[in-house]
Amino acid sequence: MAKVNIALDAELVVEVMVLAGVGSPQDAVEAVVRDYIARGHRTEARTASRDEGHRTGETLPPEPQQG
Repeated sequence: MAKVNIALDAELVVEVMVLAGVGSPQDAVEAVVRDYIARGHRTEARTASRDEGHRTGETLPPEPQQG
């Protein structure tokens, strides 16, 4: 896998290290990036399953209304 070197504010990296509970700045930032990507995939999966019924024509029956 290709590596990329970037410069970040030291205070930002230290805060990430503390929140992630990791002693290495590189590992801490990598953990945050991996978590961000995983959350994106989970969101896509939830959104796709919710919209699946609209695309296939399978919709849930309307909820009964009281009143």
